[in-house]
Amino acid sequence: MRILGLDIGSKTIGVAISDPLGWTAQGITTIRRSKKEKDLEDIKKICTEYSVETIVIGLPKNMNGTIGESGEKVQEFSELIKEYTGVKVEMWDERLTTVAAHKAMLEADLSRGKRKKIVDKIAAIYILQGYLDRLSNK
Repeated sequence: MRILGLDIGSKTIGVAISDPLGWTAQGITTIRRSKKEKDLEDIKKICTEYSVETIVIGLPKNMNGTIGESGEKVQEFSELIKEYTGVKVEMWDERLTTVAAHKAMLEADLSRGKRKKIVDKIAAIYILQGYLDRLSNK
């Protein structure tokens, strides 16, 4: 059972995958966004390669819990992913995941350039690991 975690941004998509037992999340890549069709194809390719059963997508919410413009865009793109891949999609509240990713990278003393390249992948790991932890606590 593999679960894919996505942190969808306007320029990049951070990608993480679970181990086969669904306990841990590992970052695998950052997709540079171009056209929707190409983005969807890249995601589908990863789903096929890893035999993904579920895709967990970070839903950006405002701090008061409402969904703003970026959240609506992510929801629309999530529907396209679901239709294009045929894989079950679940949304995960991603508030503060990017903040946590930046904090972890600062603590690891990574340069600004390195942080910029991997922040979306790290955020995808946080999104997926939160989802996996919730599953294991059920």
